[in-house]
This record gives sequence, C-alpha cells and structure tokens, in this order.
Amino acid sequence: MKKSHPTLFSFAKVRCSIFGHKLRVSKNITNHVHEYECKNCGMEMTDTADGLLARLTPKFKETNEYLAKIHKRRKRIFLAKAS
Repeated sequence: MKKSHPTLFSFAKVRCSIFGHKLRVSKNITNHVHEYECKNCGMEMTDTADGLLARLTPKFKETNEYLAKIHKRRKRIFLAKAS
C-alpha cells in the first residue's frame, strides 16, 4: 500500500475523519492481537491490552514483535508435546 507523508493534505484522510476508517487486518500477532491498516488512508492501528484500538507506534510495534515471538515459541512447544 502506498504510504503518504503525515503532514501532506489527503482527501483519504478527510474522508476517514468524516466517515471513519476502513480497517483490515494486516498482520496476525496472536489469536487475539492483530495489526490493522486503513484501506483508504494507510493509518496503522493495533489491539491494546484493554481490547481497544490504538495507533501503531514504534513502541507498540516492538511489543507486538515480542508477543509474536513468544506466541510462535509456545505454539511450537505445544505442537511438539501433542505429537
């Protein structure tokens, strides 16, 4: 998806501010935590610990990467024990 500069005027951003974002899942972190991206303006969001959506900041991105690593490791261990 085309990324725009945050300070430039964009009709997509105006549309999203009036009608709301059209979010789609861009990355599954765990079964319950996902990263989302707006189909129109490209804004990225993620699930928080409260179950709400927040803007995807570098800190959230780092946290999500760490969660994904832990989730993948636990899933691999669980599947190894099951077989």
